[in-house]
Amino acid sequence: MDKSSSIFSNKIKNSAYKKSVKTKAKFIKRFGDDSTVIYNLKAVDNRVLGPILGVKDLVLGEGDCNIDPEKSVLIGNIRMGFGHYRISMAIASAARHLGYTPYWFDLNSFTTSTGGKVIAHLNKLYSLGSRLSQKYKLFNKFYWEPLNSEGFRKLEYNSSDQKVSELMVPLFKTIPKNMPCIATHVWPAQGAVHSGIEKVINVIPDNWPMALHLAEGSIHTVQTPSSFFGYKTLNGMAKQILNPMPSNSLYEVGHYIDHEIVSNLEDDCFKRIDRLKNGKALRFLLTIGGAGAQRETFEKIIKKIIPFVKLKKAVLFINVGDHEQVLDQLINDIPELKNLLTQHSNNWDETFGFTQNGINSDIEGIHSFYNTDIFAAVYSTNLLMRISDILITKPSELSFYPVPKLLIKRVGGHEAWGAVRAAEIGDGTIECDTDGKIEQMLDLIFNEDDILEMMVNNILKAHKIGVYNGAYRVVELLKGDR
Repeated sequence: MDKSSSIFSNKIKNSAYKKSVKTKAKFIKRFGDDSTVIYNLKAVDNRVLGPILGVKDLVLGEGDCNIDPEKSVLIGNIRMGFGHYRISMAIASAARHLGYTPYWFDLNSFTTSTGGKVIAHLNKLYSLGSRLSQKYKLFNKFYWEPLNSEGFRKLEYNSSDQKVSELMVPLFKTIPKNMPCIATHVWPAQGAVHSGIEKVINVIPDNWPMALHLAEGSIHTVQTPSSFFGYKTLNGMAKQILNPMPSNSLYEVGHYIDHEIVSNLEDDCFKRIDRLKNGKALRFLLTIGGAGAQRETFEKIIKKIIPFVKLKKAVLFINVGDHEQVLDQLINDIPELKNLLTQHSNNWDETFGFTQNGINSDIEGIHSFYNTDIFAAVYSTNLLMRISDILITKPSELSFYPVPKLLIKRVGGHEAWGAVRAAEIGDGTIECDTDGKIEQMLDLIFNEDDILEMMVNNILKAHKIGVYNGAYRVVELLKGDR
């Protein structure tokens, strides 16, 4: 059965199916047809993640990959922002801990392939939409929010994605069919299924059920019970009641968190309480995306925290990822930032050493982090989380991490449900979607110890019942261990 014409025994109407076929044809006409091309892959050590997580990258090139399918796992992903990469790192970390060698397979990196070109094109459009949504309120209200919360939710949208993902099959041709694949974006999950990979796990990132994330033929995992029920019933994905997802195709596993973070969770939480109770400077971590969304909000947050830094009541970490222009703009717009700032730029060993030293040592001032290497750019936040007291971020994939969080306005309607999850568990705030609400929450954090203490205690309680063990459970599904 064509996976675009029927999805979980729900027939797609003919007009929508024909549209899906035309969309695929349009991309072939624009980006070419590489269905007969053989992409030879070789494995190379990942410079940043190799020593930490044992990750090997799959890249184009002649040579022997030396892959043992019994002891290896393909980590299928795309770089679309930092979120899918960060979840892939969590899965790779758990896989290595459980005895697998993780092979990093980023479809977006194969820029000469038709599939890679399609992904780059769609990623560019999504980044543009994110920027426009923060700049123009009407665009956000009447187009971007509805698209991200309802448009991507419809089953007919998945029909189109399934057809387009057939263009990604050539990249999988030389991968052993018995090598399991864990995909942290639906396109590599769909591509793996279409290519005949025998076991595919589709790691769904969002807490808001959307047909966008369906890859029939794979095992789907979600992070929360509410998401499970939404996906199980395909809730809201059509006007009528739909046939549900079949048994053993969907599992609620918990939050996807790295082994290095989970295994040190209690110690890191006790250090946060110690800093709080002994009047030490509170450590704030700001993660700022390169799309430019919310830069003005972050500027106001930085200006709010600077006086506390001067009084040695706060420490500020700013990670701009691989987007140096964001840091340059912040320094330009906040003149006093320059003299207070210690920059950690393009020196991974120095950044790694700083974060490891910060686990047990006091820190002062404002520190910025930037690296042109995407892996260093993303993983810097993972390292900084361990030595931070408050993470300030939009309610994206970071809303599921076991660190106290001040959650600011979402970018896209689907992200709202990440904030709902964090607030219900109690390891993060509600979504503070205005500057006034953010300032109020910062005042509470500085003036009332019980705000931070409550979030830390809730992290410890959630940890005891395995809320943060999702990455392990995903990997355990490879052998039916769950």
